[in-house]
Amino acid sequence: MAAQTLFEKYGGFSAVSKIVLSFYDVLLDSDDVGPFFDDVDMARLIDHQTKFIASLLGGPASYTDEQLYRLHERLDLEDRHFDEVVATLAGTLAKHGFSAEDVATVEARLEIRRSVIVRQNVD
Repeated sequence: MAAQTLFEKYGGFSAVSKIVLSFYDVLLDSDDVGPFFDDVDMARLIDHQTKFIASLLGGPASYTDEQLYRLHERLDLEDRHFDEVVATLAGTLAKHGFSAEDVATVEARLEIRRSVIVRQNVD
């Protein structure tokens, strides 16, 4: 029998939807990250983010590195922005009952994608 994914363990899409809404409640109030969401179709973004977080949890959705790069390339995100997003997601997951070990697993899965999301300085 296959091991249970974090997606299954924590309640599937209905739980992930609640997590994403809580996540954006915090991010939209951020002085550093909030402005990235000005003039963004939030309903569409929440749908995409729900699928992305579901994929981080081992759920059925997935994004390729190329898709993630294309979605973020125009934003000029820096490491500090990425760090804030990771910390916000970690805090949100903890508030929604994720164990510290499972939060660390999700953080590691997100960290792997840093190089395709954050602007790479070429000197």
